[in-house]
Amino acid sequence: MFPFLFRHLYIFYSAILILYVGNTFLASSLVDYVIGVLAIPMLLLSFKGASRLFRTLGCIFLSIGMLFYFYSGLPILDLPLYLTSTMQLLAFLAVLPWMNSVVHAGRFDRRMNEVMKANVSNLGKLYVRSSFTTYMLCTFVNLSSIPLTQEVLLENLAKAKKKLRDTFISRTTLRGFSLALAWSPMEIIVALTVDATGVSYMTYLPWLIICSVTVLLADWLWGHKKYQSISYEPGTTGTARSLQPRRLVGRILTLFLALSVFLVVVVTIGNVFELNFILSVTLVILPFSFIWSILLKRWHSFITIGWHTWKVRTNNMQNFVVLFLSLAFFSSALNETPFLHYIQQPFFAASEYPLLILILIQLSYLMLSMIGVHPIATIGILVEVLQPLYDIMNPLSIGMVLITGALPTAAVGVYGVTVTMTSMTTKQSPYRVTWANLPFALVYGGMGVLIGYLLL
Repeated sequence: MFPFLFRHLYIFYSAILILYVGNTFLASSLVDYVIGVLAIPMLLLSFKGASRLFRTLGCIFLSIGMLFYFYSGLPILDLPLYLTSTMQLLAFLAVLPWMNSVVHAGRFDRRMNEVMKANVSNLGKLYVRSSFTTYMLCTFVNLSSIPLTQEVLLENLAKAKKKLRDTFISRTTLRGFSLALAWSPMEIIVALTVDATGVSYMTYLPWLIICSVTVLLADWLWGHKKYQSISYEPGTTGTARSLQPRRLVGRILTLFLALSVFLVVVVTIGNVFELNFILSVTLVILPFSFIWSILLKRWHSFITIGWHTWKVRTNNMQNFVVLFLSLAFFSSALNETPFLHYIQQPFFAASEYPLLILILIQLSYLMLSMIGVHPIATIGILVEVLQPLYDIMNPLSIGMVLITGALPTAAVGVYGVTVTMTSMTTKQSPYRVTWANLPFALVYGGMGVLIGYLLL
């Protein structure tokens, strides 16, 4: 029975998440309790398939949460209600594969990767090309952009020395990836921050784009200068496909147009139904992807790719289920105790030095990522601790640093998914990947702190 159940977890997960989203409009306390009860077997089943890191984090959050729960003298029958606050994040992650699938079905990923295969004379140009490709793809396909660009680079740099090839790949792909996430409406850190601070996404957007593009251009300038003296020798034989600028520009404009329409629909839905940003994005992704695939005349490919991708991704959500449900219990129980007030005291003590608070937020992400703490777990704690400061400091400033502090960890988090994926692809130590990108992470975070400080 259990092997069958684990192969069909996507059905169990989806049933609970659909019930949760539906209850957002029904607002039934009974249904809310039922969802909490179902969250318990959902959590227990997910522990088996979760990685050791996430099981450890889950156990820590659950254990400390239990201490807080019983310390507060809360009734045991109310426990399920303390597991549902992050359910919307799981619903958000469950629909993301459909947006990825329409990009694959429309072959945008293939067209973008052609950029790296033509008219390149040195590694300086290849650095900019590969970073740009990752940056563009990440906006829509998120994590999938990493293997897509890394596989192309591995093939194209087959004749380069291993040390050079490994460092080049880890820098171009992870830096472009983490910078693109800064303003993506489909990045969970961005969505969490928007809802936690109460500042609209459209208010954040121009400042996040300024931060992202400024650091991106600086990195391109550095990369071009560092690698331009090294000639590029294609790793594969044969004639490279010639770059077609008009076709490429058309694809880029199509992506930006689609993203613009997507944002307008998300904001409109959120305002009309008075929904938070995460739920608005969750509700829009699926119908938007279906309509887009029809307009692209790639409906059949979209359904085939989307259904397979969705089943596989949803069936392997155990890490996030364990993290989010245990984090929900921890943060909800913490709010019932006086301990949260004690944790907040150092931040209140530094309230006269807002720059210090912004730097502390940035360093918290960086240091915790080095020991394997996921940035979503870090932000889950920080948003509870920092909430009273919104009356003292501009929440937009705090939100900027919450975002730009978390996202550089995609390039330096030793035990993070992206760094681990890169180390496996290039067959190098994750510590080498982290070391190669540490200066970039400090610059990226520093730019976020600077913009946050100027917005105070």
